Amino acid sequence: GPLAQRPLLEVRLGELHTWISTRDFSPQGLLGAAQKAWNSYCAKYINVRRGGPAGINMLLAGYCLLSYTWNYQHLRRHRWRKYH
Repeated sequence: GPLAQRPLLEVRLGELHTWISTRDFSPQGLLGAAQKAWNSYCAKYINVRRGGPAGINMLLAGYCLLSYTWNYQHLRRHRWRKYH
């Protein structure tokens, strides 16, 4: 199909620049892309007939990682020091 309608994993490395230039980087386009990603995540891991804990565990792990990166500067200042 046309390059603009291919998903990222089907784009070749030489076509990557052209594929990125066809994307919509307006706030509405970015919001639509985030909504599409969330819907595909839910369809694959959350809204399944016989689902396991994998989808929820990925969300929790992502939250822990994001929370750690947000608080890293604060945590770094309050470490125990060897020499006071």
